[in-house]
Amino acid sequence: MKLLVAAHASELIAFEAEIPGFERLLTGVGKIPAAYALTRALCEGDYDEIVVVGTAGAIDDDVEGGIYDIAAAIQHDVKGLDGTFGEHVSLPSRVETGSEGMVIATGDHFVDDAEAVRLIRGLGARLVDMESYALIWVAQQFGVPIRILRAVSDRAQDGATELWDDVVERCSHELHAEIRARYGV
Repeated sequence: MKLLVAAHASELIAFEAEIPGFERLLTGVGKIPAAYALTRALCEGDYDEIVVVGTAGAIDDDVEGGIYDIAAAIQHDVKGLDGTFGEHVSLPSRVETGSEGMVIATGDHFVDDAEAVRLIRGLGARLVDMESYALIWVAQQFGVPIRILRAVSDRAQDGATELWDDVVERCSHELHAEIRARYGV
């Protein structure tokens, strides 16, 4: 059995309520809700793979719309004891999925301005979201493989918040098609 995970109900709008071989988990938006929900699910169920779907903002001008596998995640809303941006006091600076793909920066706020994008790009990320780091870290603690598929919803610049509301349904349909193609469901 696989666990299909999304943060926001809108990201699953194109998906059937029942998908053979998958159970569903809606975590809520942000690192803490994502970590909590996935931890509970993994304590209560046995899964061969976690498959995360959702949206991400592009912070690299070379990243076009489409679906991207996530290879690794960093946090963009933390600082180490020495003040180093992107370093957490006790968690690893980078967590990996084991897949080929993009590096995503996770933080508990919606990135929508050029200065934030500049700082986050300096960490080596090409996309931003609000859950991937937490989901990868929890999956690692339980030893369950995780695949994260992100649909680009916006350019993470001024006005991105309003844009997300307009494009999330399109992204859900793209993610649904990708899941059907990869998993035959």
